[in-house]
Amino acid sequence: MATGPAAHAAPAQAPDWTVEQVAGGGHRITLRLDDPLPVRDAVPELAVDGRSLGPAQESADGRTLTLTTGDPRAAAPRSVQVAWNGEVPGTTPRSAAKAVPAPQPPTGRNVPVDPGTRGPYEIERTTYDLGDTAIELAGLGGRKAEIRAEAYLPKTSGKRPLVLFLHGRHSACFNPTTWTTSNSQWPCPTGQQPIDSFKGYDGPAEALASHGYAVVSVSANGVNAADNPYSEDRGALARGEVVMRHLDLLAAAARGQGPLPVALKNRIDMDDIGLMGHSRGGEGVVKAALMNDGRDRPYGIRAVLPLAPTDFARATLPNTPMAVILPYCDGDVSNQQGQHFYDDTRYADAKDTAFRSSLMMMGVNHNFFNTEWTPGVAHAPANDDWFNNADPVCGNTAPSRLSAAEQYATGTAYIAGFFRLVQGGESKLLPLFDGSGGTAASAGRTVVHAVAQSPVRDRVDVATFTSLPPSVRIEGAATGAVCAGMLDRSPQSGLPSCATTLTTSQAPSWTPATYAPNVPSTPVLRFSWTDETGQVRATVPAGSKNLGRYDALTFRTALDETAPSADLAVTVTDTKGGSQTVRVSEVGDALTRFPGTASPLPKTWLRTVRIPTSSLTGVNLRSVRDVRISGAGGPGAVYLADLAFSDAEAGRADLAELPHVSVESRTVAEGDGPGTAAVTVRLSRRAKEAVTVHLQSIASGAAPVIGQVAAEVVVPAGASSATFTVPLQGNTTVAPAAQSYQIVASSPEGALIGSGFARLTVTDDDVA
Repeated sequence: MATGPAAHAAPAQAPDWTVEQVAGGGHRITLRLDDPLPVRDAVPELAVDGRSLGPAQESADGRTLTLTTGDPRAAAPRSVQVAWNGEVPGTTPRSAAKAVPAPQPPTGRNVPVDPGTRGPYEIERTTYDLGDTAIELAGLGGRKAEIRAEAYLPKTSGKRPLVLFLHGRHSACFNPTTWTTSNSQWPCPTGQQPIDSFKGYDGPAEALASHGYAVVSVSANGVNAADNPYSEDRGALARGEVVMRHLDLLAAAARGQGPLPVALKNRIDMDDIGLMGHSRGGEGVVKAALMNDGRDRPYGIRAVLPLAPTDFARATLPNTPMAVILPYCDGDVSNQQGQHFYDDTRYADAKDTAFRSSLMMMGVNHNFFNTEWTPGVAHAPANDDWFNNADPVCGNTAPSRLSAAEQYATGTAYIAGFFRLVQGGESKLLPLFDGSGGTAASAGRTVVHAVAQSPVRDRVDVATFTSLPPSVRIEGAATGAVCAGMLDRSPQSGLPSCATTLTTSQAPSWTPATYAPNVPSTPVLRFSWTDETGQVRATVPAGSKNLGRYDALTFRTALDETAPSADLAVTVTDTKGGSQTVRVSEVGDALTRFPGTASPLPKTWLRTVRIPTSSLTGVNLRSVRDVRISGAGGPGAVYLADLAFSDAEAGRADLAELPHVSVESRTVAEGDGPGTAAVTVRLSRRAKEAVTVHLQSIASGAAPVIGQVAAEVVVPAGASSATFTVPLQGNTTVAPAAQSYQIVASSPEGALIGSGFARLTVTDDDVA
């Protein structure tokens, strides 16, 4: 722990940290470390007096962290420490030990097809390797990386659907003699050899290949060794480039061209592709799908699965079937920020053609989906990322914690199951992902909670709860308000914060994103009541009252963190007054709090309530008037989202309908006093309908923190550009260097992210 004297007029300084004042009233904190930071997928942060102030810039050797901030606590710190996901390791207050209920077995019914079992085809494997420096990556400033992969092919003729795997951030190299790792040089230093992270997914690869899929797992060690500090986005663009380069090579190989093995000729269908990315690889495959859509002749990417993913910039991916897997015992990306992929995409396109799902897997950690990241089976150093083995829920002796083998089997079943569902059209696997409670036999005792959203054509949204229109009313002894984000990070939205007593590691939907820390996230309705008269009444949209064809009434809910317990009554009423009421506790456990005794557990995560329409026998579903959600029993409070009647359908991939939104870099002179700079936000083509996108500016180096702002920008229908205004603080003092701001686009609606990162450079215009 770094400690030191408080700062006053002069910069604060301790043996290992300093605080300097910068223009605009902010401060720059620098922390020096005795040892390099561990290689993690999460981004390091700096904490002052035990509270994180946000992501820090890491030096190339991993021994120095720097943060420029306008937070007033930075002016006079008593301590400066490394934090991860909002928490300082070992210092988070831990509550007294509480009784943790014994783990319950899965309560659903096994689907009739077990995706974790082998299929009828024998498998042939081949490795292709074009060398450590085969590709030059713009996302790493032109640095080079390897082209290397393991291919798994079914022994059968004809073109097969392709599934490509991309691993996440792990040490790139290790010394087999000293059993030490390194991650700052590529190719590996003398005496060291690459860690073959790409070979850690044999289970799902072989499960898929044996059922007729071609699977290619690619290496990204060169990206891992250089994404800090040589990328603008922690390597997302570079990882997307790696995926696209492999697809180009595989397309050529399928035609019998290029340097890849001849065994790939006529074996791959480039119009039927699935992508799985683990950790930072999850963000990488989302980026690849967006890059692919921007091409004149895109490949047919049909499904994307981010596994324990990072989501640093909150891109959206509508119109592509997606499943996000969140490990409850993730000790690396412990804030489970990948939930933003699901939440941000829900209403990003009014004509969305795709199904999406998010899965909370209980008892599993970050690393053990990959055998090369699992102690005891890895060929290089590996570890259990969960940090507290005494924890009664996720510690390695806790009854609810799965063994490495159990976790790997579960990952195999759900990874293979998703691609077989979407690419293979095996609808019997849908209950694993649609929230209806299906289970896979090979997943054993693993409890998986699933939430899902059907394509637009297969649902009627009664109330999204992202706002309170006239069709939604709060009645009786109740209050209701839409909240978004947390920690009062988004005052410009006009919405109060959700999760007011949680840490950022306990609130996946609202945790601030690294490159969009002030952008509002996941608006939901916070509904509280004092007696049973309190209710939310949502009128069914005109023209959509005939709901008899839909499978279920669904919504998402979670206990407010301040409520010890609660139940809800859901009443569906038809236009003649017929009604039927169902209690949430009768159809599922969405309002049962997740287990845990202290941060980062328990998580507050909105779960699915699914009421089959076949059970609503007292209502004329051909003429539904409204849906009421009321408090059942004593006082309570919950979060509500996504009330809809829907059919469970996997939908289809169809990205090409939307324009791409990009930010343009700009250089301006500082001026002699307060001013502004206009940054252009441009669409790839004119918008048929209005496009909204959130812009964030982030000060770096000695830039005044006055420029660190966030705003929603609207590109009107028929237009192709708009501007984002950044405040500047000019002066008449000669400065040694230009000021620099990152400008980041995130969470668009009506468009996709194209080039979402840019630089605003503010030059000094004073003469010495």
